[in-house]
Amino acid sequence: MNELIKLESNQSQSDMIRHSIALILLLISFSCTGQSTSSIIQLETIQLPDGFEIEVWAEDIPDARSLAMNEDGSIIFVGNRQGKNVYAIQDSNGDGKADKKYTLATGLRMPNGVAFRDGDLYVAEVSRILRFRDIVSNLDKPNYEVVFDQYPDKAHHGWKFIAFGPDGMLYVPVGAPCNICESEEIFASITRIDVRANNIQPEIFANGVRNTVGFDWHPQSGELWFTDNGRDMMGDDIPDCELNHAPEKGMHFGYPYWHAGDVKDPEFGNKGKGKDAYIAPAAKLGPHVAPLGMRFYTGQQFPDRFQNNIFIAKHGSWNRSKKIGYQVTNVVLDASQRVVREEVFAEGWLNHDTQDVWGRPVDVLQLPDGSLLVSDDMANCIYRISYRN
Repeated sequence: MNELIKLESNQSQSDMIRHSIALILLLISFSCTGQSTSSIIQLETIQLPDGFEIEVWAEDIPDARSLAMNEDGSIIFVGNRQGKNVYAIQDSNGDGKADKKYTLATGLRMPNGVAFRDGDLYVAEVSRILRFRDIVSNLDKPNYEVVFDQYPDKAHHGWKFIAFGPDGMLYVPVGAPCNICESEEIFASITRIDVRANNIQPEIFANGVRNTVGFDWHPQSGELWFTDNGRDMMGDDIPDCELNHAPEKGMHFGYPYWHAGDVKDPEFGNKGKGKDAYIAPAAKLGPHVAPLGMRFYTGQQFPDRFQNNIFIAKHGSWNRSKKIGYQVTNVVLDASQRVVREEVFAEGWLNHDTQDVWGRPVDVLQLPDGSLLVSDDMANCIYRISYRN
């Protein structure tokens, strides 16, 4: 019996080694910075509404994730989850095409979140918020200081999207440290901090938020809206991922007790309150579609029907038997900030027939001219979507 156990253990170790080597080779094939991604990108497959067109705005940006820009939009800052770097991409000619790339930092821990304010760039790692002062004047010699380093260091859902709200506070989410679990109050939340304070103390703005990697404020009301990724391992079709509306501090959105407003968790549901005690989503976005970046559209380039609508980047399902997501959608709101419908705006990164995928949208960002940038951490690039009459 001991020999059998030893044999099975050795075989298991060998399988693990083989799987690890295969995974490393796969990651290298997608993340190698020295190899152009132009052969991966298939713009001809992207479908858009009439009058819209898409182009590659910046290429060879490994693991391109969250986006932010300086005041005039001439410099785009790009966060990273797996690549450990932060980039600045510059349109130095003002012709709508990126032509310079700066590496602002390397070796960071999941520096996914980037935000710009008063000339400074803020970057979120898992447990730290960094600040690059006067970054536009120091693109070729960047230095950072640690603003705050007391966020939890759990890697699971530890990567962060960050943005400054209308109140001048930096909003910083702290994802659940698991697929499904009860945890300390700081987890599964959206916090906010005053980066100008001498003694920074995170304030919890919203609870019951499993993992948001994108949010924005309504351009008229100034109220917070955010995407949230639903839990895994409950089957292909439940629960839905969410679009949520948080007009005030102190709201609880259900996790880990209820999902999508009406799905009681089989493990933790009985430990919570009834579903009416929690805030239901403003819209259900589909199961396992992984909605990440979202922004309100306020530009003048797109037709009027898009004004004050929400664009959402759906990264796509990773564990569903039939893949869905891998698209950019448009959520239409009425004058009362109620969701009217969700429409597909851009798709084609996923071939529904073959289930092949060549790209995964991560974040969206409106440029000053009203065009829309879309980052892609699989094709390692940033697209620009524009409208032509």
